[in-house]
Amino acid sequence: MDGFWFQSSMFDIEPGEDQEINPRMYGRQLANWLKEQLELRGYDVEPVINEDWGRCLMCSRDPFMLWVGCGNVTDYSTAQESDPPPPKEHIFWHCFAVAEIPLLKRLFNKSDTGPALLKLNADLSDILSSDPRIVITEEP
Repeated sequence: MDGFWFQSSMFDIEPGEDQEINPRMYGRQLANWLKEQLELRGYDVEPVINEDWGRCLMCSRDPFMLWVGCGNVTDYSTAQESDPPPPKEHIFWHCFAVAEIPLLKRLFNKSDTGPALLKLNADLSDILSSDPRIVITEEP
């Protein structure tokens, strides 16, 4: 999967936040921080959307959906639902950009998602690499 993997002590796990989506899936503070950072760069980001895999930041819907997914990486082979959340310093975070054209629009509209997706990826890279509290890592 494409995207950025990183560690940071910036994002606390809030009590019960994984009950909104799936056990051991965190990232509410990460999503809210990324939303603010993207808005500072001119994106009109909708309120954070909870998904079963993490959080979605919808940056635009027209002429195609442009969004960022984010959350933590969980090893379900070793993690048990009853385990306490890991310390924030040990969490691997992941975020990725997506440009998506719904089927009906694909049939009638030949929008080129490439430039918007490249810009969003460049903005994510800049956001993450410019904060010294974030350590970019390889995919865990």
